[in-house]
Amino acid sequence: MKPRVLGMILAGGQGSRLAPLTQKRSKPAVPFGSKYRIIDFAINNFINSGVFSVYVLTQYKAQSLTEHIQRGWRFGTFLSDYFITLVPAQMYRIEELGPVWYRGTADAVYQNMHLIDNYEADYVAIFSGDHIYKMNVEHMLQQHIETRADVTIAAYPMPQEQAHQFGIMHIDPNWRVTDFLEKPKDPPSIPGQPGTSLTSMGNYIFSRRALEELLETNMGGGESGFDFGGDVIPRALNDGYNVMAYDFHRNPIPGQAGPNTYWRDVGTLDAYYEANMDLVSINPEFDIYNPEWTLRTSSEFSPPAKFVHESDGRKGQAFNTIMAGGAIISGGTVRDSILARNVRTHSYSLVESSVLFEDVEVGRHAHLRRCIVDKNVTIPPGTKIGLDLEEDRARGFVVTDSGVVVVPKGYTF
Repeated sequence: MKPRVLGMILAGGQGSRLAPLTQKRSKPAVPFGSKYRIIDFAINNFINSGVFSVYVLTQYKAQSLTEHIQRGWRFGTFLSDYFITLVPAQMYRIEELGPVWYRGTADAVYQNMHLIDNYEADYVAIFSGDHIYKMNVEHMLQQHIETRADVTIAAYPMPQEQAHQFGIMHIDPNWRVTDFLEKPKDPPSIPGQPGTSLTSMGNYIFSRRALEELLETNMGGGESGFDFGGDVIPRALNDGYNVMAYDFHRNPIPGQAGPNTYWRDVGTLDAYYEANMDLVSINPEFDIYNPEWTLRTSSEFSPPAKFVHESDGRKGQAFNTIMAGGAIISGGTVRDSILARNVRTHSYSLVESSVLFEDVEVGRHAHLRRCIVDKNVTIPPGTKIGLDLEEDRARGFVVTDSGVVVVPKGYTF
């Protein structure tokens, strides 16, 4: 009999390091790649892997995310095990916990254990909703079953100097986890691979019994123990559970040759910007055009993109650029950029290496370089952004360490 696998996506992240993009939306709801939201990649990973029963656990500033899921991610109603359902923080265990929101990643699942019971899951795949990557979850599940694991953690080798932001694993030659350190200041390297640490991707598969036991033990009405990385996984190791690491680089993606190496935690504005720019490079590391691994999102009934004008010294043109429906390049030039739905650039404007969200309008002779412009912004004719960073700071824009300028949603010049 095919095992019953329940997917749970942790989508309650506040995403403070992505402000101002998260000023009015949660991190998983931030637009990405012209037509997607960040959460779409986690959902697609489940759907493409045959996991059709998915709960999306939300919390902070969830309205934008809620509308996106309700608009674009609905199955038919005649198959009870095919669903993508939003689960807001409901204070379900209010009798024992008091009126609390989710206190951490593990607590979010603990407060919704009734959903796991109702589904009668054999295995629970708990994945983060705020990373950009492709992952064949079925392959990870096969290893989990074959190794009789209680917990399997998706693992990603990372340069040691970057690894302090993540959980770090020690493993034996069989990839069994022997130690887990949550965000250590001085992360240890992989034996035999100096300069590289084995990090947790924040994606877990639990056998149901182990998950129930560990959460009941860790929660227990205490004042701590609410996160998987900092609390539940170390407890599982201490209590003798079989915890395995899964090598993400071995993860096979249909239609994709070579190892699966692309995974980005877009937790900062610079990381988010670079991941978008990855899509428009000549040979992109992340292929969104693979027909064997469809990347779905909500449908928007916008008209096709178009280019206007080839006269009077002006020409609508774009190079190394991704555009969604409804974008109009009207006598301007766009290079190495991401344009969302209904963006319009007017004559003689120049947009370079920028990410423009929905309904952004760029006036005549305006010049944008290395910018992120949120929704519903009209840039006046002749405006320059990204060319004088001190002037941009004086306007109140966020300027990142690498010099990316972020214009907030609805900004008025």
